[in-house]
Amino acid sequence: MTIQEAQQNVDTWIKTTGVRYFNELTNLGILMEEVGELSRLMVRIYGEQSFKESDAPALKGESTNKLLEDEMADVLWVLICLANQTGINLTEALQKNFEKKNVRDAERHQNNEKLK
Repeated sequence: MTIQEAQQNVDTWIKTTGVRYFNELTNLGILMEEVGELSRLMVRIYGEQSFKESDAPALKGESTNKLLEDEMADVLWVLICLANQTGINLTEALQKNFEKKNVRDAERHQNNEKLK
């Protein structure tokens, strides 16, 4: 699925099954919530923080990759909703972002001693 197809599929789902988009501010709050959930998992899987007993229901025998996949998809879903609501074509936005990084960061990271 391309980014453009994802934007269209989310829009179709929202307008049929979801009834309508939540307003932009509500979706921004939901995005922050979903990023927080992803962050919580990342710091427990890759960081130094351990899972708590109360995390057990969230794990439900799922692999950590499956949990991360689900949380990343939630983040992407809400980001796509916001793009659709604000008229942003994410394919074009990402292409422009690559162009910006290719100019601004052409040598920046190669010359970063911290990355060697």
